[in-house]
Amino acid sequence: MLRLLLTVFLVILASLMYSYFRELNPGVISIRTSPSTLYDLSPVSLVLISMAVGALIVTLLVGVRETRHLIVNWRSARLRRREEKVDSLHRDGTHAFLSKRPAEAISLFEKALALDPNHLDALLWLGNIHRAEQNYPEAIRLHRKARSIEERNVEVLLALAKDLEGAKRFEEALQALQDILKLDPSNLTALMRKRDLYIRLEKWSDALEIQHRLMKANLPEPDQRAESNLLVGLTYEVGRQILERGHPEKARHYFRGAIKRDKRFLPAYIGLGEILIREGKTKNAAEILEKVYAKTGNVIILHRLEELYLDMGEPGEIIRVYQKAVERDPQNPVLKFYLAKLYYRLEMIDEAFDLLSTLEGPQDQLSDFHKIMANLYLRKQQMEYAVEELKKALGFKKRVVVPYLCTNCQQESTEWSGRCRRCGQWNTFVALPWVDASTPEPHREGGGPEARAVPYQGLASPFETV
Repeated sequence: MLRLLLTVFLVILASLMYSYFRELNPGVISIRTSPSTLYDLSPVSLVLISMAVGALIVTLLVGVRETRHLIVNWRSARLRRREEKVDSLHRDGTHAFLSKRPAEAISLFEKALALDPNHLDALLWLGNIHRAEQNYPEAIRLHRKARSIEERNVEVLLALAKDLEGAKRFEEALQALQDILKLDPSNLTALMRKRDLYIRLEKWSDALEIQHRLMKANLPEPDQRAESNLLVGLTYEVGRQILERGHPEKARHYFRGAIKRDKRFLPAYIGLGEILIREGKTKNAAEILEKVYAKTGNVIILHRLEELYLDMGEPGEIIRVYQKAVERDPQNPVLKFYLAKLYYRLEMIDEAFDLLSTLEGPQDQLSDFHKIMANLYLRKQQMEYAVEELKKALGFKKRVVVPYLCTNCQQESTEWSGRCRRCGQWNTFVALPWVDASTPEPHREGGGPEARAVPYQGLASPFETV
């Protein structure tokens, strides 16, 4: 009721004001809207019409603006809801993957990408899952799409490099890592991965160059030690490769560099010996290897010396070296076994039998021990004892022929090399004539590629199988 009264009051007031101002402003104004249309209006009517038209225009403009705001707000709300849905799917997918449910994670990430095909994190995670399942083509496709969205994203480039490496497209992987280093020349992760790829491709000089750069980085102490050990191995590999190409002087420089960094790095010492052998200085090589054995006590040196002296036609020299080693360490059954085996190899039957008879450690662990003893009993015409030893030898499920054992991954090999075939570490092989029967078989884990073991001639298998 009050509104109605107020409206009537305003209408009456407007009428009175209109009449008042019309009396004050008599006369008529002619307005043409077209050549043939003419309107006569009082000044007050013209003013009121102008005000009404202005108000209408303002109302239309405000209405258009508000309508536009409504549309924009609706779209923003819709995008926000979609982003929230995508983020929720991404979180659920991440949780599923971390909870070891890859199939569910793939489904969730695919739903997120169906809503937002350019969601960078979903592309990255989904590609990583496909790489973990060795579906490298799909991982590469997803990570390349992610890169097209954000070309300078280092995380995406690293993921793409891993995909390409897994697909054995090594040159493309190197290019992806190089793209990272163009953006960030000091990126240690990219440098390490590039170095590891060069190692995999046996591009030792390139790997060594990067390793020198990494050594200048401010790494934590444990990492610094690991990188220093790797530098020694790479220095040795460059020298070995140069030696294979027929440049002994250059190879000698790298071998000495490896020894300077690690005085107990056996492969480099053997490399120096091989250089002398190739130069015809076998006597000098033997002298150096004897000094190295005196310094390191590594039985592998004795193996190399054995082959070297026998090739030189000087079995007495290697017998002397073995006997001297046994005198220095009379409680070492390994040295005694190898000396006895050398006697057996040289047809020194009585000496081999006498020495093997004193051994107490390896009988229950080494099939070769029983094979040699059986042959010795046969030579002595003691058939009953020979048969007993053969039965013991044949009872072994595990055959051991002078194995070289990697102390890092427990890989056994009948060939020595400076680098383990399985784990790729250097200077880890030791020579054990028997294995500890109380320890289980070493488990070989899958994953990384095998390293190519490159033995020196004369160190592949120092003894004939008995």
